[in-house]
Amino acid sequence: MDISARVDYAVRAMLILAQADAEASGPVSIDALATRQELPRKFLEAIFADLRRAELVMSRRGSRGGYVLGRPSSAISVGDVFRAVDGPLAEVRGLRPHETEYQGVAAHLPSLWVAVRASLREVLDDTSLDDLRTGTLPDRVRQLLAAPDAWHSR
Repeated sequence: MDISARVDYAVRAMLILAQADAEASGPVSIDALATRQELPRKFLEAIFADLRRAELVMSRRGSRGGYVLGRPSSAISVGDVFRAVDGPLAEVRGLRPHETEYQGVAAHLPSLWVAVRASLREVLDDTSLDDLRTGTLPDRVRQLLAAPDAWHSR
């Protein structure tokens, strides 16, 4: 699975907003978001347009304006952010996994693609921004991280 720069930047910026929300420090400007995580400002503006359309963030105008979360950080999953900026979690040649169909020896491949999507959902949809911000990851995520080969490339 390839995690795009858009997703990486969006999650990192959303974590800053989650922290600001936890501290009740008010809106955070795009400039502050870009500076705190060393993100490209213009790219971040485009990402925040997608996040705003998905109602994950709201903009506040004025001299102390900026962005705030659209709902509590505990109610925004990493999967929500992923979908807002990159679309579906899993696609196969532009199709949803359950829409694929193969013949012959590959006939059961759609089942595997659906299982892959379900696995992504299990991790990304069950992990909120608040979980990630505080490091209190869901049990299933911690189990996956504890697997002997979890941190090794194959």
